[in-house]
Amino acid sequence: MVATPIGNLEDLAPRARQVLGAVDLIAAEDTRHSGRLLSRLGISSPLVSLHEHNEAARVPGLVERLRQGQDIALVSDAGTPLLSDPGFRLVRACREAGLEVLPVPGPGAALAALSVAGLPSDRFCFEGFLPASGAARRERLGSLLAHPVTVVCFESAHRVVATALDLAGLAPERGIFLAREMTKQFEEHFFGPASMLPGWLDLDPNRTRGEFVLVIAPNRPPPDSGSDAGIGDDAERVLAALIAEVPLKQAVRLAARITGAARNRLYARALELAAG
Repeated sequence: MVATPIGNLEDLAPRARQVLGAVDLIAAEDTRHSGRLLSRLGISSPLVSLHEHNEAARVPGLVERLRQGQDIALVSDAGTPLLSDPGFRLVRACREAGLEVLPVPGPGAALAALSVAGLPSDRFCFEGFLPASGAARRERLGSLLAHPVTVVCFESAHRVVATALDLAGLAPERGIFLAREMTKQFEEHFFGPASMLPGWLDLDPNRTRGEFVLVIAPNRPPPDSGSDAGIGDDAERVLAALIAEVPLKQAVRLAARITGAARNRLYARALELAAG
């Protein structure tokens, strides 16, 4: 399994170059795309297509070649194979046949975006491409926005604006990172609340072109608002002062905006203060 550049050819690992030049056959998602890459690298190993429409039919022949002692490399159009790309049927068939499968790690768009997003990366969920249908996409985003971990998605150029508008409507204050054309000449990043993403895309028509990785901040309460952490002394003082001046729900809403404390914790504490 050989990772190939997601844009900048200098990111190809020396081991990947050596393996691609030494194998008996390269199975590629798109032989025309991979052929151009190999030509630029001066590699002449033979190519065979392996994509979602022919993988099931192609696997037995590839496994047989491996049984005969040949070495085969699998590449996707860009990045690490099998991440939103074909190949798992081939890997599974090799495992079931007792054949060795080795990774040749390297570039990957999902991890590259996560590494520069400035969002929690201790745990994350990789979602792949969002649904094309507007209703299905909004439903999926609603589910993803509830995740307590960072979410990484791929998005296409012709749907990125619609997805940005969906996010702005569903969770306008949620932190969003959008990477466009990573490692390429016109690479750009957006970082900010979801409400500002549609405007950022609208500022320049070129920002809706290319390839995109979307990183969504987790649905996670602030560190000082866990189940046993209270709301903090500053939030307590602000909440108490507001309760004395405005209705309870309004006080909670304002205190959350001012202090950043979780609204559910503030509301629970407001009920305690009002009762006592």
